[in-house]
Amino acid sequence: QVQLVESGGGLVQAGGSLRLSCAASGRTFSIHSMGWFRQAPGKEREFVAGIYWSGGSAYYRDSVKGQFTISRDKDKNTMYLQMSSLTPEDTAVYYCAAKLGPGNFDYWGQGTQVTVSS
Repeated sequence: QVQLVESGGGLVQAGGSLRLSCAASGRTFSIHSMGWFRQAPGKEREFVAGIYWSGGSAYYRDSVKGQFTISRDKDKNTMYLQMSSLTPEDTAVYYCAAKLGPGNFDYWGQGTQVTVSS
């Protein structure tokens, strides 16, 4: 089992920045990769960014490339999402997720709200 706890969400003005954190505990030695997802009101949850835990290679949905940066600190078992140039369209609940293999994400955090005001 892996437990995930997000933090860092909040209210920010358009154009501002936020950094989300996701602290992992439990079977962290087995983590294959982690990711960030978001769900805006009335919309389906969507993938935002992912990172391979061992090597640190990152991948993003096209709409956030150059705007968001995912990273991880293996010593702290923590993943981050640095978000910049935020717009109201980035308003959503952001979830972190982890998986122990190349399949679907198995473990999810409780989510953290990000609200961008215009």
